[in-house]
Amino acid sequence: MMTSEQGSSMPEPGEIVVCTVREITSHGIYVNLDQYGGMNGFLHVSEISTGWVRNIERVAKPQQRLVLKVIRADRTRKEIDLSLRQVTNEERRAKVIEWKRAERAQAIMNAVRKKVSLGEKQLNECVTKMVGQFGSLYAALEMAAKKGEKAFTGLELPQEFVMAVVETATEKIVPPKYEIGAIVEVSSRAPDGVQQIKKTLLAAASSPGSAEIKITYAGAPRYRIRITADDYKQAEKIMASVLDKIKDGLGKHGAFNFKREISRKYGGAS
Repeated sequence: MMTSEQGSSMPEPGEIVVCTVREITSHGIYVNLDQYGGMNGFLHVSEISTGWVRNIERVAKPQQRLVLKVIRADRTRKEIDLSLRQVTNEERRAKVIEWKRAERAQAIMNAVRKKVSLGEKQLNECVTKMVGQFGSLYAALEMAAKKGEKAFTGLELPQEFVMAVVETATEKIVPPKYEIGAIVEVSSRAPDGVQQIKKTLLAAASSPGSAEIKITYAGAPRYRIRITADDYKQAEKIMASVLDKIKDGLGKHGAFNFKREISRKYGGAS
């Protein structure tokens, strides 16, 4: 099944691409561009590293995948010149994640294809709508795993297709969760200070939405706050609200300070 994420027939200069090593020579490496139907590309020895490359075979092996940058694309001859040394660590990491997600999404859609009676043209039209709505096929499948059939409201997709996508995505994808934390120190000089602190923390731990808020005792006068949410920005917004609630709840007789802890992501694709 072709997806709507494969783009144009040729890459553009500056584009980061995933390639498979085809042949290694003394003057460079011949590769196939995996995202462009195995189109031929060439990585000259001068674009492998900023320094002198003594032995190209130490850089790559046949069938190894490389993340490269397109530096020239001749549309007439269909010749692609590539660079390894111009790819930053962040670009490489982002491309590897994108590629893994695309492969995983394709595997899921292959499973969906076996569950429905739709033709290839209709399946491709459904995929095009999903990519147009969510930006990528994997993002659409991730949303299906998270929200079920509601994820595709308004897209006018066949019910048979929607049910198969939701069922398969739920089996294969664990939607990501983001957890952030903080340690707070609280005290109160009020006559009923202990009760005030308890009441304040209970109020701060109430969650109006799908996010989970946990406040646990960490040894007087310290408490640990954990916020778990579907979105990192959402988690940060809730943390700010919790801290404000604690500070305001203690009032003028209270003392309050906090220290952030390391955040983490789990689930989803890395």
